[in-house]
Amino acid sequence: MGRRITMMWAAAGYVVLLCEKSADNYDGALDFIKANKEQQAARLGTTPGEVKVTASLQDAVQNAWMVIEAIPEKLDLKIELLAQIDQFAPPDCVIASNSSSLRTSQMIVKTEKNYRICNGHYYMPPEQTYYELIAAGFQPAHAKVDSTGLIFNRIWASIKRECLLVMADGVSDGHTIDAMFKSWFQASKGPCMMMDTVGLDTVANIEEVYVQQRGLDPRAMQWLRDTYVSKGNLGSKGGKGLLS
Repeated sequence: MGRRITMMWAAAGYVVLLCEKSADNYDGALDFIKANKEQQAARLGTTPGEVKVTASLQDAVQNAWMVIEAIPEKLDLKIELLAQIDQFAPPDCVIASNSSSLRTSQMIVKTEKNYRICNGHYYMPPEQTYYELIAAGFQPAHAKVDSTGLIFNRIWASIKRECLLVMADGVSDGHTIDAMFKSWFQASKGPCMMMDTVGLDTVANIEEVYVQQRGLDPRAMQWLRDTYVSKGNLGSKGGKGLLS
């Protein structure tokens, strides 16, 4: 998600600082940005901005007007990172977490300037231009209350959950699910392909948040962890996926 967000903002004409703990963690991000930035800028009618990289969080945020957090869906990690960003960023800088399930109120327990911290969620793949908060070549959708999961995420999570349970119960397989989904909804991709693309570890982490905070059935999450994630099968990230 970090590379996708960086590409979209850079394509819209902004200077973007992409921050990772070390250069080893960029994992092809700059190649993705380079391959997609010009095409997206052409769609927007903009002149692309510059992308810079740094391993220093302080250098990345000290002069920013907006900081976007896009680390894994782990509450303790987000709490600590947002606290650091809150410390280093200017007081009028907007800080937006890309979390799709965690509540803003849960992530700001160690921050001070909470008036400028919010959820701002992006989607994959790049063709999905909805952004649930603010626009920069995106289509805004307003989540009106503090929520475990934003608007589409709650709907999409239920679809993913039931697909996983269909497979866990031995009712059907990922290929059949996707074929039927695409047929019924005239979609180009099915839910299993999309879960493989996002990464099955990410899907499991998000589902765990829903299980813990909304008291939902943990079977789908546990099946995904036991059958795939624990064995290093994460979909497009590596190993096998729901369709392989």
